[in-house]
Amino acid sequence: MLQIFCIILLLHVVSVYSDASLHILTIATEETDGYTRFMRSAKAVGLDQQVKVLGMNEEWKGGDIALYPGGGFKINLLKKEMDKYKDDKETIVMFVDSYDVIFTLGSEVIVERFKKTGATILFSAESYCWPDKSLASQYPANQSGKRYLCSGGFMGYGSSMYNLVNHEKVDDLADDQLYYTNIYLNDDLRTNLKMKLDHKSEIFQNLNGAQDDVKVKFDDSGVPYVENVEYNVKPAVLHGNGVSKTYLNYLGNYVPKMWTKENECTWCDDNIINLDRIEETAWPAVTLALFMIRPTPFMEEHLSLLANQFYPKNRIDIFIYNSVEYHTQHIDDFLTQFSRLYRSVHLVAANQTMAENAARNAALNHCLEKKCDFYFAVDGEAQLVNSRAIQLLVEQNIPILAPMMIRPMKLWSNFWGALSHDGFYARSEDYIELVENKLRGVWNIAHIHTCYMLKGDRVAALAPLSPYIHEDTDPDMAFGLHVRNKNYFMYVSNRVHFGHLLNADSFETNHKSNDLYTIFDNQLDWEEKYISKLYAKQLEADTKIEMPCPDVYWFPIATKKFCDDLVAEMNNFGDWSTGSNEDERLNGGYEPVPTRDIHMRQVGFHEHWLHFLKSYVQPVQQKVFMGYVDDPPHAIMNFVVRYKIDEQPSLRPHHDSSTYSLNLALNQYGEDYTGGGTHFLRQNCSIIEGRMGWGLIHPGKLTHFHEGLKVKDGIRYIMVSFIDP
Repeated sequence: MLQIFCIILLLHVVSVYSDASLHILTIATEETDGYTRFMRSAKAVGLDQQVKVLGMNEEWKGGDIALYPGGGFKINLLKKEMDKYKDDKETIVMFVDSYDVIFTLGSEVIVERFKKTGATILFSAESYCWPDKSLASQYPANQSGKRYLCSGGFMGYGSSMYNLVNHEKVDDLADDQLYYTNIYLNDDLRTNLKMKLDHKSEIFQNLNGAQDDVKVKFDDSGVPYVENVEYNVKPAVLHGNGVSKTYLNYLGNYVPKMWTKENECTWCDDNIINLDRIEETAWPAVTLALFMIRPTPFMEEHLSLLANQFYPKNRIDIFIYNSVEYHTQHIDDFLTQFSRLYRSVHLVAANQTMAENAARNAALNHCLEKKCDFYFAVDGEAQLVNSRAIQLLVEQNIPILAPMMIRPMKLWSNFWGALSHDGFYARSEDYIELVENKLRGVWNIAHIHTCYMLKGDRVAALAPLSPYIHEDTDPDMAFGLHVRNKNYFMYVSNRVHFGHLLNADSFETNHKSNDLYTIFDNQLDWEEKYISKLYAKQLEADTKIEMPCPDVYWFPIATKKFCDDLVAEMNNFGDWSTGSNEDERLNGGYEPVPTRDIHMRQVGFHEHWLHFLKSYVQPVQQKVFMGYVDDPPHAIMNFVVRYKIDEQPSLRPHHDSSTYSLNLALNQYGEDYTGGGTHFLRQNCSIIEGRMGWGLIHPGKLTHFHEGLKVKDGIRYIMVSFIDP
């Protein structure tokens, strides 16, 4: 027992000694998003107690190293700290940048790998000779791996590191990488200091120029790790140098243990706010900025979803920018109903002259004027179906966060996973898995648009920059550029379903009922608006579809809104046929059983209607008339009929020129008309009281000889299709 205790104690001492033998220094003058990530990664691998931060809250004096060589200030900060290691030949000191660095492995692995190199000082290596390309030829030849020194990460024994940074005086604006490069290229200094480069990234992985080599993988327990597949090694430190910062952001979504297959996002609740524990009168103030930039379908529904958000309206200030005259009535209706409920409303109307970028900047300033805690920008294409979207985004408490939204059944979304070298869209390696919700969490991504939330401090920092203006770029691109230049992270969340995006690319506004024509581009919203909530039930195996007459089936299919909009479209067109046998719309010009009608082709709805038949009528037909399949269904004659007492009140007995026919009631018996209906002569069966939005399907050519019964008063509208003539 005593032996076991001694062994445990010895292991503990060894462990403590091993941890104590590695000291980590970094430089950060402010707590940026990158710094927060850096410290989170250090904690995840057990290094947070070994990290010492130099320069916090000091003025940065090293120049703009994002644009120019510089960073000598880092060396001078290190000099002060390294005085305590002047005679320390045992302690290993590591220096890494912080804003663009992530730890992936702990101290034991780092120390072990360092000692194996035999170096006294070990620098990270990269593919490019920077900042002075002319020095490339002076580098010692190496058989494989990266050849050139990078100063973003290096380590060594204390006294050697002291000698390294104190080799000569350095100006704060001088380039730190050039300083270390000149030492390394001096054969005597390199030999005396036993300087080496980590050519194969066993400890330090610089990502610039190596992104194709570095992949996220998962072990058997579902924990992610990063591997350099070129060298078959798992680096301990990731450095997003140069243009590789967005790739580092991607890697940082997974390592170290930021996302696992078992627990998904492991950090997402770190700063969460639980609003349910706070009185609603004290909820954060939100400026809700709505932008109508182009004609967009389903605007009435868009505004209704926003009005239905479960967030106290007296904590919301609304800013509306509308540059589209078509949406003026939509907005007026919304404000008439809801404006008095919000804390305030500010409208920039379509008749006011203001460019989009100016309006977006004005919205940020409006947020500041209202002393907002959060700013929520929503474009007209964003359908916030989740009624708690605003609450959930506020509770997530992330400085810049977008709810993930995609065009249904498409890969188009409101975020970019990566950037191309020229700053435009690129697809990250996990993009498809994210938009398909195979991976759920909060993700650091490259760009957001259409719908996103900013915390008040971000608004305060960005608003003075007029962030929606930058040279020739559009407002969205300008915003992303300004955010990235400020080194702010942008996140997107798919922890829950927030909603989706509309497709307004080909939306036409020259119809009476414009949303009706969007069935191809926005079928999800189209179904929500126009297909009966009872329809899906009809397709269930245990649902028996009504049969009011033999082989005549009756089922709910369309909403009242569909019926009203289709009738309105027909009456707006207005060119009803005369009801005579002569009909120039038909091949041959003759109609044996004429009605007063308008064909779908006449109002540009023929192809849309064929899609309706295939998507919603055919599934019912195949259920009730088993064994008959013609996919897609063919229908040449598709028309709306008008029965009117002083015009054409009825229709004589006839067969339809179809395999089966659809008769869809477009208005309500007893309210809009009386009388009317359909009588099947051979079956001696009548359907009198039509149900608005319900369809009748029945055989056409042979068995179901039928007539349209006389309307007594009012107007009866029906939609008729002769399917598979």
